[in-house]
Amino acid sequence: MKVLIVLTSHDVLGNTGRKTGFWLEELAAPYYAFKSAGAEITLASPKGGNPPLDPKSNEPDFQTEQTHRFEADAEAMAQLASTVRLDSVSQSDFDTVFYPGGHGPLWDLAEDKDSVALIESFVAANKPVAFVCHAPGVLRHVKTSAGKPLVEGKKVTGFTNTEEEAVGLTNVVPFLVEDELIAKGGIYSKGEDWSSYVVRDGLLITGQNPTSSQATAELLIKQFTQ
Repeated sequence: MKVLIVLTSHDVLGNTGRKTGFWLEELAAPYYAFKSAGAEITLASPKGGNPPLDPKSNEPDFQTEQTHRFEADAEAMAQLASTVRLDSVSQSDFDTVFYPGGHGPLWDLAEDKDSVALIESFVAANKPVAFVCHAPGVLRHVKTSAGKPLVEGKKVTGFTNTEEEAVGLTNVVPFLVEDELIAKGGIYSKGEDWSSYVVRDGLLITGQNPTSSQATAELLIKQFTQ
C-alpha cells in the first residue's frame, strides 16, 4: 500500500498574530498506523520542504505517546523536513491519500487547485480518500465527475462548531467545517465533542477531531484488507 499524506504549508492564524499549521497527533497516529500496516508513506505539502507545525499541538496537554514517538524518530522527522511539493505528485503513484488537520488547511489546502484536482483524481480512480478534524474542510471545492460537490448526499463529519467555539477561533477561521460540509449538501453527523468519531461513505472517510485520527487511519487501512 502506497499512502500519500498531504500537509498544510500555511502558518498564520488569521489576524491573531499567532502561528498555526498541521496538528501533530493527526500526522503521528496515522503515520504509525500506516507503518504498522506495511505501507510506503510519502509526505507532501503545497510549498514542499518542512511544513509548519501548529505550536499548540506540541504543548504538554496535547502530546501523546505517538507524538513523542514521532519526534524521537529520526527517519520520520527527516521525511517531515523534506515533504515533496503537492504539484509534483500524481494520484497514479499512490493507492490512497490522507489529509491531517490543524487550522492551516482551512487557508491553503481548501483553496488549492492542485489539492482539489488530486482528490478528484483519486475518487475518479476509485481509490479511497480520508480526512480528519479540520481537513474535511479541504473538500469545499472538490466535485464529482458530474460536477456536483463531492460531499453532496454523503455521510460526513469534521471539526464541530462547538469544538471550534471551545478553542476560541469561531471568528478567526475563514469558515466553519461543520457549516461548510452541510452547506455543500453533506449528511453531517458528529459524536460528543473531543471523542473519537469516524464516518465512512463509499470511498470517503472523515474523522471529527484529533482523537479520531487513529480510527480514521485504521478505517482507511481496512479498505485494503477487506
